[in-house]
Amino acid sequence: MQTITNDNWLLTVGTFLPLVGVIVMMFIPREEERLHKSIAIFTAAATMAVGVVTLWRYDFGNSDKLQFFVDVSWIEPLRANYAIGLDGISLPLYILSMAVTLLVAIYTWDNMPDAGNPKAFLMLMLILQVGMAGTFVAQDLILFFVFFEVVLLPMYFMIGVWGGEQRQYASLKFFLYTMFGSAFMLVAFLALFFQTGAESFAFAHLMDNGLFISRSVQIWIFAGMFLGFAVKVPMFPFHTWLPDAHTQAPTAGSVILAAILLKLGTYGFVRIALPMLPDGAKAWAPVIGILAVIGIIYGALGCLAQTDMKRLIAFSSVAHMGFVMLGISTLTELGINAAIFGMVAHGLITGMLFFVAGAVKHRYHTLEISRLSGMLIQAPRLGWILGFSAMASLGLPGLAGFWGEFPAILAAYNPGFGLSTTLFRTLMVIAAVGTVLAAGYLLWLYQRTAFGEPSEEFSGGAAGTHAVGAAVNDDHHGHDEIHDVTPIEWIAWTPMLVAILVFGIFPNLLFGIINPAVTELVARLGEALN
Repeated sequence: MQTITNDNWLLTVGTFLPLVGVIVMMFIPREEERLHKSIAIFTAAATMAVGVVTLWRYDFGNSDKLQFFVDVSWIEPLRANYAIGLDGISLPLYILSMAVTLLVAIYTWDNMPDAGNPKAFLMLMLILQVGMAGTFVAQDLILFFVFFEVVLLPMYFMIGVWGGEQRQYASLKFFLYTMFGSAFMLVAFLALFFQTGAESFAFAHLMDNGLFISRSVQIWIFAGMFLGFAVKVPMFPFHTWLPDAHTQAPTAGSVILAAILLKLGTYGFVRIALPMLPDGAKAWAPVIGILAVIGIIYGALGCLAQTDMKRLIAFSSVAHMGFVMLGISTLTELGINAAIFGMVAHGLITGMLFFVAGAVKHRYHTLEISRLSGMLIQAPRLGWILGFSAMASLGLPGLAGFWGEFPAILAAYNPGFGLSTTLFRTLMVIAAVGTVLAAGYLLWLYQRTAFGEPSEEFSGGAAGTHAVGAAVNDDHHGHDEIHDVTPIEWIAWTPMLVAILVFGIFPNLLFGIINPAVTELVARLGEALN
């Protein structure tokens, strides 16, 4: 694998800078809430600034090659190196993780979860950013595994301490599911290491030497990776932790979970499983395709059955990640391009939907769809933002969601490397039906919550005020709280809304970065499989 080495300090600083904010906050008393929020926002903004410099210095003409590459010895007895680098596949996700962390930090200025101790919450959020960014730049399996696992504890505590009524159950389920998958993934990594001669955990070394592993062994090693990554995606039938985790997580946790954490699994498939185990990938591709399409339909039907707004959005993630996995399973340039675009689009759109759900909870103190109506009358701007995000989520042409779903469906018409066209064309038709169901559940959600007259409970009558007041155990008071979008919310949301529109109208801004690296990946698969 060719590399371009320049400004190779950038990725290390961009990855670990949030820890500086964490260390500073450790020495400040927890009572200084505004100071902690300021430090978190400043640290996230500084990290984002490093990301902008990285973009500025990135050579877009060589997006298929690793850039800012660093490779130094780390754990000598394990033959594990501190190897990091960036190419067209990882760059969009690396920058997205920085942007989302900054926007969430800004959002918490006015919307800190109620459980107290903002110091701990903000520190966990910054540690989470280190794990997310590190996963996307790692070029060594041990380093990748460490970063992949680093995100687990902060999210466990975010849900378990600051979550809803069922938070302990949801956080434990999230932790156990992910650990279950990670155990198999680690065994697969070790098997790959020993099968390739036990010389190095470096991605480049494993890609070159994984080709010589027999097909049957590759299939078994791929199975271990599949379990690890599929739980994180999450694919059907490993998805059941996701609705619980999302529903119970605080808004900031839900946004980060939807926008970035779900991408660690799909990224693992593209970055590790496919190029290192090409025969295993080809053998497993039909299974992945079938499970992806089941996820699309199951997720959509699950959405139609929900009564809670946040849980509905969570089930929609199962469906949307199904499109990403369908694209990956085709083993084609078009499909993998669509998958990576879909990861970024899903991060922006579903992150935005969770922001809106958090705003609705903050105002109405409920997410029961049957109790919400008339949002366009009481909070018109919030209602329009929900409508815009719902349209993007259902894949409306001209918005970012379309370019993740449509090419993935299209790619299934002609899968690569001799995969069954009959099977994949059948999957294509079923996936297309899934887009219709997506329109159904999202428009149904929007119609129930935004249209019509505000319900009596929230319209300002005495009974309504009493009902809301009784349901709230803090200082919020009835209909007075139902206000429109606040300045802090505008600051946190506008970049995401603009990005959804810009990537929808100019998809080549992303495809231009992604495609060279994907072409290189598929070419490697071609050399191995033909």
